[in-house]
Amino acid sequence: MHNKRKLELLELDYILKTIAFEKDMEGLKILVTAGPTQEAIDPVRYITNHSSGKMGYSIAKACMFRGADVTLVTGKTSIKPPMFTNVVSITSAQDMYEAVTSRSDEMDIIIKSAAVADYRPMTVAEDKIKKTDGDMSIPLERTTDIIKYLGEHKKEGQFICGFSMETKDMLENSSAKLIKKNMDMIVANNVKDEGAGFAVDTNKVVMITRDGMKNLPLMSKEEVADNLLTEIMERMNV
Repeated sequence: MHNKRKLELLELDYILKTIAFEKDMEGLKILVTAGPTQEAIDPVRYITNHSSGKMGYSIAKACMFRGADVTLVTGKTSIKPPMFTNVVSITSAQDMYEAVTSRSDEMDIIIKSAAVADYRPMTVAEDKIKKTDGDMSIPLERTTDIIKYLGEHKKEGQFICGFSMETKDMLENSSAKLIKKNMDMIVANNVKDEGAGFAVDTNKVVMITRDGMKNLPLMSKEEVADNLLTEIMERMNV
């Protein structure tokens, strides 16, 4: 009975893939990043963030339903990846950098929704760091800026969309990042807004481009993903 149920669910997935959405992204190759990165301190500890991966997974799923060839580069999450996507699992920011940049040239659209660490420990201890009576500090160094690389190496016709999570000066900081890193769009939200933080099923975002901003009200992350993809497709004139 259990196997029969699994087969029925699999058949349903195939049906949904076929009929759920208009296939307006068919023929496009899209890379989506999702989830957090983990930066090792020693064999048992690491630096990370609260990202659940829900936004990125929703985007990857929406791309798949709309007919795209989807590559999902994901940090460690508790979510089952959407079916019919090429899943590349990573741990650290450097892992994600290598996974993204090695595939970026072949992509039509890149959507960077992962929460990538900006800093990592300069050295990783081979053994567990033992507790002492005094304080401890950990020297940090910058990780490689993935979106900066993508902007510098953007090929003609390629669309790059980043995400910006802020706690203050959201529009100013995000708009500056859009220009500085040569993106086509940045999706900004304030994690202090109710319903727009980490690990929830909703989001409230502003889609920022060089010619304006579009505010989306509080909605499910699936709805945000669908609105985002529609906006991208209109701007690419596909």
